[in-house]
Amino acid sequence: MHKTLIVLNQTSSVINTNIKAIDFNQYLADFPKKDEQSTRLINLCDSSQYLSQGYYCSLLAEARCHKVLPSVSTINDLTSQTNGVELVIPGLVSRHFVKQQATEALIYFGWHENFCVNKVAKYVFEQYPAPILKLSLSWREGKLYVRVSLFDLAQLSATEHELFIERLDDFTNQVWRSKKSNKHLRWDMAILVNEQEALPPSDNGALKRFVKAAKHFGINAELVSASQIGLLSRYDALFIRETTAIRHHTYQLARAAEREGLVVIDDADSILRCCNKVFLHDAFTYHRIPSPKTRFVLDASDETIAELEQEFGFPMVLKLPESSFSKGVFKVSDHQALVSKITEVLTESAIILVQEYIYTEFDWRIGVLNGRAIYACRYHMARNHWQIYNHGAKRFSSGDFETLPTFEVPRKVLEAAVNACSFIGSSLYGVDIKHHDDKVYVIEVNDNPSLDFGVEDKYLGEELYMQVMQEFATRLEQRGR
Repeated sequence: MHKTLIVLNQTSSVINTNIKAIDFNQYLADFPKKDEQSTRLINLCDSSQYLSQGYYCSLLAEARCHKVLPSVSTINDLTSQTNGVELVIPGLVSRHFVKQQATEALIYFGWHENFCVNKVAKYVFEQYPAPILKLSLSWREGKLYVRVSLFDLAQLSATEHELFIERLDDFTNQVWRSKKSNKHLRWDMAILVNEQEALPPSDNGALKRFVKAAKHFGINAELVSASQIGLLSRYDALFIRETTAIRHHTYQLARAAEREGLVVIDDADSILRCCNKVFLHDAFTYHRIPSPKTRFVLDASDETIAELEQEFGFPMVLKLPESSFSKGVFKVSDHQALVSKITEVLTESAIILVQEYIYTEFDWRIGVLNGRAIYACRYHMARNHWQIYNHGAKRFSSGDFETLPTFEVPRKVLEAAVNACSFIGSSLYGVDIKHHDDKVYVIEVNDNPSLDFGVEDKYLGEELYMQVMQEFATRLEQRGR
């Protein structure tokens, strides 16, 4: 776990807080210890000038592998111009702000007492995490602009100082918290979930087992939603258990967490590569991964339709480049259906994938973690349907499943699964494979695959969750976090 430390200028008055506070000279003189307890540092030195004590405090903190607020990059960004930096606030945030000509506000750890300003404060803090920021807000041409700059603790009035201390205690107790019951745990992990999701990657039973397994490896894991996650730098690892997409907060959080140095599964590159079937099938061809015959289609011209009918015959499968859980995948069985569906889908995407239809009673799903197959399932097709999931039924349904030890899986299926992941990355993947007439066809590689209690863990049980958390612990150890 972490200890929290406050560093002040020599001239700063001692602040009334339960957190240990030292001056810059003492922090400068302290010799960094490689194996010391992880430290989170709140730098309250004046950082408004380049090469100031505040600048060097954050620089030393990063050299000593201390998590520091603000970071050197934040200081550089906010001091590179005389009056700070200007942001355009997104509409979903700015709609809460009353349209005044202009206003100024001080925010403490992303908080302001005015509800309308508080929405903006949270957004700005996510971009530039710092203890005290000065905001200058103005409306221009229907958009809310905010100029952001650092603000020195010593310049606060007595009333402002008192309010700041309240927010400091709240921030360190609730955001950078350290639970007494978890003092033996070395790392903190955020497991990103979405309770409103109809088909989450992991159910509650699996999530509880992930949290339990994490403790075995010294990881304090907590379930958080995107709105609850707050400051990423308070964590050491991020485990995404919400369905991912590229233009989505899951991808943005993965990118932000990587910039903060967290261990992330699944990482942003994996999300980017797996979420787009155009990338996958082009890469399958380049890397000679066995997969169904595939063609990219850009139009619904008579010539294109005729070529598809000649090349694929009926039925054939159409796919949107970005989809999950069998959504955006369609089977067409005649000329009219082909023309209608391609025309419809081209309104959503500039490219459509057309694939040969391969009938099998089930699809293999091989779970691969860092280049190693860890579980295997056979997902059977939904009743009276050609896919595992039947989204079109009046009542959503899915097929049965069988979970097997990996040593009972045909060797060529396992090899195809592992090879298909080799150019994606080293995260956690679910590889969908069809096995027909002694040939294997990789359908796709999924980041953030389903891991539900009583399904994918049917054979390994608790061991499956242990293997995932052991991978996190190994990576955390290697990074020296």
